[in-house]
Amino acid sequence: MIPSTASVLTIAKGRDAHLRNVMLGLSRQTVLPAELVIARMQEAPYQDLPEMPFPVRQIAVTGPELPLARARNAAAGLATGDLLVFLDVDCIPAPTLVQDYLDAGFDGLMMGEVMYLPGGANAAGWTCTGFDTVAVRHSDRQGPPADGVEICTDYRCFWSLNFALPAHVFAKVGGFDERFTGYGGEDTDFGKTLSMAGQRIGWIAGAKVYHQYHPHHMPPVHHLHSVVRNAELFAEKWGYRTMEHWLYAFMLMGLIDNSGPTIRILKEPDEADIALTRQSPDMPYANTASVIRLLKARLAAVDAAGQKSLLRPAIAAE
Repeated sequence: MIPSTASVLTIAKGRDAHLRNVMLGLSRQTVLPAELVIARMQEAPYQDLPEMPFPVRQIAVTGPELPLARARNAAAGLATGDLLVFLDVDCIPAPTLVQDYLDAGFDGLMMGEVMYLPGGANAAGWTCTGFDTVAVRHSDRQGPPADGVEICTDYRCFWSLNFALPAHVFAKVGGFDERFTGYGGEDTDFGKTLSMAGQRIGWIAGAKVYHQYHPHHMPPVHHLHSVVRNAELFAEKWGYRTMEHWLYAFMLMGLIDNSGPTIRILKEPDEADIALTRQSPDMPYANTASVIRLLKARLAAVDAAGQKSLLRPAIAAE
């Protein structure tokens, strides 16, 4: 069955200005969504939101840590559309996003394009035409196909910033695993679940969003504990860990030890770790691969210096 109506689902905590920009983008769609459902990960409702030409509903989904999986499930549970369009609160939709997802006619999970904005690009009066002059694509992400749908054979490519799937597919696989709490791993687990259930994943042409800058860290040292916990939960479920690039960076930084049956956290990130991974406003996105290259270069320099030190004779103590 080809979906005919789309519900847009957003999960959010804070980021009021980002949410208003997302809503402005939705109000300018060539095909309007049937509704917007906001699963807010905070008790206080959002106030002073823009008037929309479609219904807007909020639901509170709170917990001691970010309940990302539970919030997406809660939003989906309220949705009335045939197609569920998930947008992160920092992703402004291009004017044809809803139409592109509906027109794709793909009975599986669809991943749209994500372009990254530098700090300040989303100031008042923004336009998507203006975004196109400054937005960049993530170096670690595959670009969209020229047209139609390109089947993705690796579930690990799934990122949850901007995706859509028919409501019946979401219900069939049971949604996100709510045992994943805090940051990291719940989207990869969902992609794996879809893949194991025989559901298709595809990149589609269009369905573009513009990711708004906000302070962030890559690898996410500020979420060290939840990343480690969720990686171990993924391993219990599927037999191997996920987020290995983040874990590898943590290991190079001396934050974790992998010599035992489970990962052991050795220390909390310090100011140097925070500074190394911080995304500055002139960086549209932070890149773990760049941090890993820098860490490996530093370790190589230390190893080389240690080896050369052996060429010098020991100085006898007086």
